[in-house]
Amino acid sequence: MSNAANYELKSESLQLLREYQNFPCLQTRNRLVELNFGLVRREAHHWINQCTESYEDLLQVGSIGLIRAIERFDVSKGHAFSSFAIPYIRGEIQHYLRDKSPFVRIPRRWQTLQRRAFWLIRELQMSLNRQPTDLEISAGLEISLEEWQDIKLACQNRALLSLDAPVRDEESGTSSLGELVPDTRYRSFQLAQEDQIRLQQALTQLEKRTRQILEFVFLHDLTQKETAERLGISPVTVSRRVKKGLELLQRLMTGADS
Repeated sequence: MSNAANYELKSESLQLLREYQNFPCLQTRNRLVELNFGLVRREAHHWINQCTESYEDLLQVGSIGLIRAIERFDVSKGHAFSSFAIPYIRGEIQHYLRDKSPFVRIPRRWQTLQRRAFWLIRELQMSLNRQPTDLEISAGLEISLEEWQDIKLACQNRALLSLDAPVRDEESGTSSLGELVPDTRYRSFQLAQEDQIRLQQALTQLEKRTRQILEFVFLHDLTQKETAERLGISPVTVSRRVKKGLELLQRLMTGADS
């Protein structure tokens, strides 16, 4: 692609990101996915030789991360969209690969339904202008309410926290909970079991509200603003608690206090 064509694509993408931030719609979002799909292809190429999954599956999963990035990108912050989106794309692929490990016992059918549910929920949110109910989701998936609730529970219990969930700190940039694990030889979806246990034990030692905020951000994948609204506190308080919580976890994980 020529430099001129590449500039035009970036210019169109930035314009559409501004539009989507003010007036979210499926048509704009789909065009943004199309324009930025190269980021997904690049990340899928990186992982294809490190796993047994198909390239098409990695593209599908990476697209979910791209959509998360599109929905959360704030043009006013001045960040490059590609730098903002890659941690989301990579995290989604790593999360998927971690789920496919032999330690996970989630049936393939449920994993497929859960990925379909992601797209369905986004579409229902836009058409209904609210969070869809479990009954509406199960109807859209054409399965029973009971099965959908079983799928949700299984996916929530597969790991305490999403170690790859990116948290953007205005001072230090993007970080993730997985970065606190002392042994950096492991990719996050291959974390040593003892490190996962240590991380979970460290979380239980945090003050309740700080732990609750970290769980909202990492487990439930809420933004800091959404977490603030859910808990009835200011985004500034959430940001400070996240930073404080990560610092405490780092000390606990590295044994700095011992």
